[in-house]
Amino acid sequence: MSAEPRINDRIRVPEVRLVGPSGEQVGIVPLAKALELAQEYDLDLVEVAATARPPVCKLMDYGKFKYESAMKAREARKNQAHTVIKEMKLRPKIDPHDYDTKKGHVVRFLKQGDKVKITIMFRGREQSRPELGYRLLQRLASDVEELGFVESSPKQDGRNMIMVLGPHKKKTEAMAEAREAQAARKAERQGLSAQADESVEDESAEDESAAEAPAAEAVAEEHPAEA
Repeated sequence: MSAEPRINDRIRVPEVRLVGPSGEQVGIVPLAKALELAQEYDLDLVEVAATARPPVCKLMDYGKFKYESAMKAREARKNQAHTVIKEMKLRPKIDPHDYDTKKGHVVRFLKQGDKVKITIMFRGREQSRPELGYRLLQRLASDVEELGFVESSPKQDGRNMIMVLGPHKKKTEAMAEAREAQAARKAERQGLSAQADESVEDESAEDESAAEAPAAEAVAEEHPAEA
């Protein structure tokens, strides 16, 4: 079955409970009368409650209504928060520089409101030293505790040890803050551009004044003041 409501001539009932263009209750009227009013207002008769007895119909611009509904649904999908699980892999004997780089990625993911799966990969003899991975995971969790928390404690999974960090900040909050920061940066760029334009105008005015000064002196020399 189609999800589209019945409109105009597709409505097949003897009478309807009619709602006017501004939401006012017109009352129960014959279908023919409702269609006549729709033509007078240059609007559509739309069945908004088919299961009511009699069905409820409203006078509206159905094309405009469909467009606005589609735009609202699109905006809702755009703002919908999807929790994403990012993954970061480390070695038990990771060097300080690589650790700082990996930690930076984890910080960025948590700021974005995403979860992060941390995987410690053991190779060879490292498998006999699981405490190295455990200590590394504890260190990382401590370093980012302001942004995230341990959602799933470290546990051994074959040759790997896994821990999941969850963000303190919700995805929707992170998205809103990102939009605000982007708007602030845009406003700052526009402000700097306006200042640059004003500076160019000031320099042009100074150049014109400097060019006019010698000309004025030349005129003064050609026509000295009479004693």
